Amino acid sequence: MLRYLSQIGKYFLMLKEVFNRPTKWSAMKQLIFKEIDDLIIGSLGIVAFISFFVGGVVAIQTALNLTNPLIPKYLIGFATRQSVILEFAPTFISIIMAGKMGSFITSSIGTMRVTEQIDALEVMGINSLNYLVFPKVIALLLYPFVIGLSMFLGILGGWIAGVYGGFASSDEFMTGLQVEFNPFHVTYAFLKTVVFALLLATIPSFHGYYMKGGALEVGKASTTSFVWTSVAIILANYILTQLLLTK
Repeated sequence: MLRYLSQIGKYFLMLKEVFNRPTKWSAMKQLIFKEIDDLIIGSLGIVAFISFFVGGVVAIQTALNLTNPLIPKYLIGFATRQSVILEFAPTFISIIMAGKMGSFITSSIGTMRVTEQIDALEVMGINSLNYLVFPKVIALLLYPFVIGLSMFLGILGGWIAGVYGGFASSDEFMTGLQVEFNPFHVTYAFLKTVVFALLLATIPSFHGYYMKGGALEVGKASTTSFVWTSVAIILANYILTQLLLTK
């Protein structure tokens, strides 16, 4: 227990150091664009693929469970919208990104630690945490755009599966998308996404930066960072849902 508390304290001290002694803007700008390319643009393909097909699966499974003829078909669109916007896009995609982005961040920073590149930055008087972690935090401010795309494609996949699978007409599905729509649910999803983005940028960085050992330990650190990032996302999800949605 003490070890976990010590690690949590170390994590918050790292966050403080990330925003201290900033690297000059001319160098930082290039680092931010590189991280946007690696973390955001590099993730669009897998996010689009998963979102589209999971949205389709949600619509089909909802339709197959509506066996009572008295239940209106528009509930297929309603269930797809609620599932995708409230949980699937922000939370499920973030856990997948903890595996993709998280392992990439941990292994890249961990390799720099193993090859003593971080020590070299410190010797040159550069704040290595600001140099390595801050661009990732800024790049992941664009993460809500990825989740917005995920929401759109999830609902599109649900519409295609529902309509072309013969489970509902296009009008019924569209009615379901609009019925009892609460705009705050979208706000809630994006607020969650911003918190998850911060966790995705910093927890894997923490595990990569403070790892010790050689190449084998880089792999172990990547696995550990995925586990703890996922745990943090699920806990944050519960707390934010309790704060924002319950009255």
